[in-house]
Amino acid sequence: MRVRVEQTALPGIGVRHDMVTESGRRLGVVSHRNGRRDLVLYDPDDPDGCSADIPLTDDEAEALADILGASLILGQLSGLREQAAGLLTEQIAIPASSPYVNRPMGDAKIRSRTGASIVAVLRGGEVIVSPVPTFRFAAGDVVVVVGNRQGLDGVGAIFADNDLTG
Repeated sequence: MRVRVEQTALPGIGVRHDMVTESGRRLGVVSHRNGRRDLVLYDPDDPDGCSADIPLTDDEAEALADILGASLILGQLSGLREQAAGLLTEQIAIPASSPYVNRPMGDAKIRSRTGASIVAVLRGGEVIVSPVPTFRFAAGDVVVVVGNRQGLDGVGAIFADNDLTG
């Protein structure tokens, strides 16, 4: 079962990530703009009320993540390695001469033309995860692509090509 994590922007403060456990308890992490993190346990009788707020240093947050995730992540990675033989990830820069600069991602039809998928775009130090089809490319964007070797090569060719017919 996948756990749903909700992200909420907190203007002037940072970002809050919340989840509900299988037993119905709601908990979250508030990541402040200044780098501080708080582990938050919500009141079971009032989902907007906080019953515990535990500030965490960077070292404490890292230790908690290690405790909670180390064995799970290692197990998932070993399983992924077996399942993903031939699956590659590559970063491909979009040149200024690309016909897709200032055009929506959907126009490139990457997945239908190559079988590869764009999973993120890196732009000026920002990471845009799972860009939507209306996302517009800019010169210098770096797309993070997942697929086989042929698909990744095809994506590079599409962004360099002058043929917009797709």
